[in-house]
Amino acid sequence: MDNSSSDSAGVRVPPPFIYLTGLLVGIFGGRYLPGALPRGPWLVGAGFLIFALGFVVARSAIARFRNAGNDPNPNMPVNDLVVDGPFRLTRNPMYVGLALVYVAIALWAASLWALLLLIGVMLVIRYVVVAREERYMTRRFGDAYLDYTKRVRRWI
Repeated sequence: MDNSSSDSAGVRVPPPFIYLTGLLVGIFGGRYLPGALPRGPWLVGAGFLIFALGFVVARSAIARFRNAGNDPNPNMPVNDLVVDGPFRLTRNPMYVGLALVYVAIALWAASLWALLLLIGVMLVIRYVVVAREERYMTRRFGDAYLDYTKRVRRWI
């Protein structure tokens, strides 16, 4: 199979940009709408724990992906099907990690609107990004990928 950049999932917008856009719209746009989370030290503490978990999940997934000779950019070809490390728990650990980091930042900002917008962000990730990636992985790895999808959930 061709390993050029045309052999990829064809994701047009980098997924971190999708998360960042939702987060910024929620935080800054929410300043003009009623409703906010009550501020307090529990938000900072919860945010820290969630951020740490999200960072570890995303970073370990990226490291495992790169160790397998893959580029985490969804517009690059995937050379090896990664099914171990965090990929044994979820097929999308990078996106799960980014979602956790998003939640942490929304908590630090006490932004109810950012948390609510995460639903839309995750729908875009699922139906625009992950759907393309799944079609690509099925073309690229066939039955090996389909067997993996039967063993491991898309999210958690």
